[in-house]
Amino acid sequence: MSIDEQIKAHIEKAIPDAKTEIISSGRHFSITVISAVFEGKSPLAKQQLVYSSIAPLMSGADAPVHAVDTLKTLVPSAQ
Repeated sequence: MSIDEQIKAHIEKAIPDAKTEIISSGRHFSITVISAVFEGKSPLAKQQLVYSSIAPLMSGADAPVHAVDTLKTLVPSAQ
């Protein structure tokens, strides 16, 4: 499974209704997540949901995810 697929799987496991798009450049990623679970949450709370889901991929010396350059967290009606 590619790193992009691993990121998507981790996010969608933590946020089951999420639609996720990953764009990668080496070990740097741009992530867009669309989910109703974000409704009414602060930008920080939305980001925390996503980052906590991919934390295992960002920890350790050999972590496959070095950085998330951009993270968009949207609700379905905001598309």
